[in-house]
Amino acid sequence: MTTRTELPSTEVACCAPPTREPMTAETAAVLAQRLKAIADPTRLRLLSMVAAHENAEACVCDLTEPLGLTQPTVSHHLRVLVDAGLLTRDKRGVWAYFALVPGALDSLAAVLTSQQPAEGAAV
Repeated sequence: MTTRTELPSTEVACCAPPTREPMTAETAAVLAQRLKAIADPTRLRLLSMVAAHENAEACVCDLTEPLGLTQPTVSHHLRVLVDAGLLTRDKRGVWAYFALVPGALDSLAAVLTSQQPAEGAAV
């Protein structure tokens, strides 16, 4: 018969406790939609092109030729970016103008950083 020797109990946590609040399901859903929207190379280029225009605003007519895509295709990609909350759309006559949502890319970057987000940063 073998006797078992009890070792002294030392409470050691296997992992460090969270240093910030984990994201909620709602925040994760919004973030996933935005990440999915920018996961396309054409949409990343569109964001870059809009950001490069004066006042971070561009007409769809200025975006089709540099991309080498048709206007309906470019409009589709822009719509995805608008639906994801990264761009706004303003109709002026027959043309639509798109602008970056102020802080949208910054808030996206803040969620992805390993550092503490700034107070009030939201997705």
